[in-house]
Amino acid sequence: MRWWSMLSFAFFTGLVAFISWRLTRKDDLSTNTGYFLGGRSLSGIVIAASLILTNLSAEQLVGTNGTAFASGLTSMSWEATSGLTLVFMALIFLPRYLKGGFTTVPEFLEERFDTGTRNLVTGLFLISLSFVTIPIVLYAGGIAINSLFNIPELLNISESQSLFIVIATIGVIGGIYAIFGGLKAIAVSDTINGIGLFIGGLMIPILGLRVLGNGNVLTGMDSLIVNIPDRMDAIGIGNKFSSVPFSTLFTGMILVNTFYWCTNQQIVQRAFGAKNLKEGQKGVLYAGFIKMFTPIILVLPGIIAFRLYGSEISKMDSAYSVLVSHVLPKPLVGFFGAVIFGAVLSAFDSALNSASTMFCLNIYKPIFNKNVDDKKLVKMGKIFGTIIGIFSIFVAPNIARAPEGLYIFMKSVMGFFNIPILVVVLMGFVTKKVPAIGAKISIFFFIICYALYKFVFHINIHYLHIYGILFVCCVLIMLISGLIAPRKVPYVQKDIGEVDLNSWKHAKPISFVAITTLIYIYIIFSPIGIIYHGSNYGMRLLIITFIYAIISITGFIVVKKKFNKSFINNGEVKIIEKTNNINYDRHN
Repeated sequence: MRWWSMLSFAFFTGLVAFISWRLTRKDDLSTNTGYFLGGRSLSGIVIAASLILTNLSAEQLVGTNGTAFASGLTSMSWEATSGLTLVFMALIFLPRYLKGGFTTVPEFLEERFDTGTRNLVTGLFLISLSFVTIPIVLYAGGIAINSLFNIPELLNISESQSLFIVIATIGVIGGIYAIFGGLKAIAVSDTINGIGLFIGGLMIPILGLRVLGNGNVLTGMDSLIVNIPDRMDAIGIGNKFSSVPFSTLFTGMILVNTFYWCTNQQIVQRAFGAKNLKEGQKGVLYAGFIKMFTPIILVLPGIIAFRLYGSEISKMDSAYSVLVSHVLPKPLVGFFGAVIFGAVLSAFDSALNSASTMFCLNIYKPIFNKNVDDKKLVKMGKIFGTIIGIFSIFVAPNIARAPEGLYIFMKSVMGFFNIPILVVVLMGFVTKKVPAIGAKISIFFFIICYALYKFVFHINIHYLHIYGILFVCCVLIMLISGLIAPRKVPYVQKDIGEVDLNSWKHAKPISFVAITTLIYIYIIFSPIGIIYHGSNYGMRLLIITFIYAIISITGFIVVKKKFNKSFINNGEVKIIEKTNNINYDRHN
């Protein structure tokens, strides 16, 4: 049976690679745009699938479920609140990115501030990708594959040796996708793997609930709500085991997710490749809705593992693997392994591609070879990607030393990079006179203060609240710098005409529904909703769902009418202005 699992794993993995090659073999990868942005040809569906699978990797399956095992449903905040920040991306950030035709986030910072700010932020991105993001992806993938196929026993080697072999294998195969296939190949393989991930990912909580409910999924869910309501409370106020206090949603949590979905090069590069703003907004908002329901895959299994096998699980990051090994039928192990492998590859090669993109366009070309042609630039991207990939393979096994769990370790360490980058990008968009020196001072201020908090002064304040406090300080620093030494010429972004910037007509109505859906989810899994009411929660669920449906439908209709009216009026103004300009030119 084990060899059958390995064969089915190899078949599904090979099938994805073959389909991706067939669909992208004629693409021109010799140009800057073709290699790094998929030729700006990505549709909404492809963007959504690529965004989700880039995010839903092994470190999510292993790390977030591990946090849920220890903390309960409060850990879903990392996932659910992403729906709100993807609304920010669709309505605020994406139109500005596409208007400027940027390939990387640091390119915008160079235009808004100066080359020094660009280089500083590029350095932060590359350090975070090389030392944190890529190694964690490889390590988590190694844990999952190692456990699923029991590689140490299969090859008769130690666990550490098998972990390194699996990590190296993932690194080599993922490198082939990222280095030789470019963004288009990554996005296509993500779309295919995404289907498998949702099928495989949904299997685990369903099978777990069936075991918990003696063959009935609904009975299993009822068992969680009735018997461990504290673990099913998404608000979690007063629960000491919660690693994510509810108050952090309004401070550091929203900031971390805004960085991740709106300014993180690894993520936003998918949206940069949109064929137009309409398709980009579709993809981003589709992903937002999916993210609000991914706790079913990324959080619920950890809680099920706590209920079923809590006594035999000593380390939180092993909770997901233990649940899978108990509930997954043996004939499906190969398929599920291929799904996990595909998810790991997606996150790994996406990060690798982003690192190569920023190195080539923000460091190599402007600093070392301004006149480099596209062919050589792409070659340098492949060389740099290979170096980073090899480096990460050797760094990855050391992640095992993190005592607080994989996911919390990643989020807390990433604070050195994500919040200061978010500050300068956001302030770059919303202000016109803040100078480059303000951006640089705020970045160094944040890094120094956060390092003091983390390693010197042991202040009893949650690190997500520290993010919020330092974010406000950095904003004030930049605003004060704008008053003391403002730019001589206020910044005004220009439309370079790279893509069509007409918004999707449903963007704002769908955004409204997304926000109400997020609120609905939190109300349902709270004491106001169905938690702490024993088995008598059915009527509450129906009433809250009915109210949510009425508000969402009404809001969608109202917002759509207002948007269409505004769109028509703006269109009439533009037509009148254009006609007047034509008449003026003829008259003169």
